[in-house]
Amino acid sequence: MGNILKIYTPPHEGLSKKCEPIKVVSEEIRKLAQDMLATMYAAPGVGLAAPQVGHNICMFVIDVSEEGQNNQPLVMLNPRITWESDEERNYSEGCLSVPGVFAQITRPKRIKAEYMDLDGNTQTIEGDNLLATCIQHELDHLSGKLFIDRVSRLRRDMLLKKMNKHIKSNTSD
Repeated sequence: MGNILKIYTPPHEGLSKKCEPIKVVSEEIRKLAQDMLATMYAAPGVGLAAPQVGHNICMFVIDVSEEGQNNQPLVMLNPRITWESDEERNYSEGCLSVPGVFAQITRPKRIKAEYMDLDGNTQTIEGDNLLATCIQHELDHLSGKLFIDRVSRLRRDMLLKKMNKHIKSNTSD
């Protein structure tokens, strides 16, 4: 597997920048994907976007396999949603960059997306429920948005205070 990377938290500037598309799938990109998967599994989480680990490129990794199943990692480069359902889903989202906090976020329940895989081929994926939510959440990262940017300013400020308290209580002196 790969190396464990540092996951950045607000107010790190990389979390609020729009990411650049990947033009060529290099060995460096493949290595970063392995490191991101290792980092995501170690955290543990179900998704991790490149800007969360300091890379301003359009890439994220996800794995929504259930406990007891084999890992089903998915690496998505330059992803974009091509269709979304009118039906919505409310889900308690969390984020590795915003540890210790969750918020109810409403997003389309089903989506279709196009992306490039690690071989440079265009792929299409359809997803619903957790997979759809996860893809949309990670896509937000590539646009410089965190899930807490989808709640009211007051709620966002409360969540950031809670996050900072969580980080302090989990940091050894």
